[in-house]
Amino acid sequence: MADIFERLVKNYGPLGQHRERAYGYFAFPKLEGEIGNRMKFRGKDVIVWSLNNYLGLANHPDIRKADADAAAQFGLAYPMGARMMSGNSTYHEQLERELAEFEGKEDACLLNYGYQGMVSIIDVLCSRHDVIVYDAESHACIIDGVRLHPGQRYVFKHNDLEDFEKQMQRASSIIEKQGQGGILVITEGVFGMAGDQGKLKEIIALKDKYDFRILVDDAHGFGTLGATGAGAGEAQGVQDGIDLYFSTFAKSMASIGAFVAGDRKIIDYIRWNIRSQIFAKSLPMPITIGNLKRLEMLRNLPEMRKKLWDNALKLQAGLKERGFDIGNTDTMVTPVYMKGGVEEATAMVMDLRENYGVFASVVVYPVIPKGHIIYRLIPTASHTDQDIEDTLKAFSETKAKLDAGAYKVEAVPDMAEAR
Repeated sequence: MADIFERLVKNYGPLGQHRERAYGYFAFPKLEGEIGNRMKFRGKDVIVWSLNNYLGLANHPDIRKADADAAAQFGLAYPMGARMMSGNSTYHEQLERELAEFEGKEDACLLNYGYQGMVSIIDVLCSRHDVIVYDAESHACIIDGVRLHPGQRYVFKHNDLEDFEKQMQRASSIIEKQGQGGILVITEGVFGMAGDQGKLKEIIALKDKYDFRILVDDAHGFGTLGATGAGAGEAQGVQDGIDLYFSTFAKSMASIGAFVAGDRKIIDYIRWNIRSQIFAKSLPMPITIGNLKRLEMLRNLPEMRKKLWDNALKLQAGLKERGFDIGNTDTMVTPVYMKGGVEEATAMVMDLRENYGVFASVVVYPVIPKGHIIYRLIPTASHTDQDIEDTLKAFSETKAKLDAGAYKVEAVPDMAEAR
């Protein structure tokens, strides 16, 4: 009989195999100082493009005061227990009502975390007779939720309506053959890596042709898209057609938690059956009250969203003018696509951080195919024109080095030794 632990330490996985060199620098880095456009990394000032603090709320003085006042009044323990048993409060219910109203839905249910929340929603909605149809570039929380689904599931090519219909036809034939079950379509309002919006309008228009319900993960769209910031559904004019609208507080709200909104009867079913919430401690009061303040500011200060978009469009225009490939993004998420190997990407990241003071997240093999590099820049309302100008200069100069092969000869040190 094999020892489970022995098997694990023989293969740390595609990311874990690089742990000794990557820890503390390329993975698990420590950004220090006040959350904002400029922070400290290993003692040096850097322009930070890796935080989803879209509206700059993380360190807004009104937010800090609301968080501090709630913590002083209630502490972190209150309320104790799961909401169903002993952890409910007027503030939790108020936050649900306000979120539902903001999203144009009848009701909303609070969730402790975005990732765990989405996995749990899929679990509570779908039986083994139901079929799930989902976008190929869905976030890991959707992928993991779908993997746990005991029934059939079909994936359609990213934002490909022709392939979507093909998978819908397959799903419909399964339901017809079974004589029971239904179809749940899952996609995103904004795809967090490429920055393009999901084709919500086109998919929802197919409800007349196919019988399905749609669940939309709008983690990046909430607070950033639409006339009021209600998200991708509002931006595309199809919010009413979204059966279940999901988002996390971890991005525009710069907080913890999540919610799902929809028809009252369905939200009530979720509330009374979602095991991850029934058996989990309620969101602490400082977080709940803090989220109420964040939602208030998100609704009432559209200038924050305008500043975010001003910065995003300046950054994206500057990159395109300099010949960079930023793909098909139509949101603030700004990917930068390049060619190069893992070692080249490693050396380039170090050059950007150490010599140019630019901290940006990078994605390489095995997350994406060999020979490709993707930087993902996240502009926020906190960034300045100087941040953008300095970053554009840094990317232009390091890209020239990459193309000239300069990073191929760089010796990349073991960053674990410098912890």
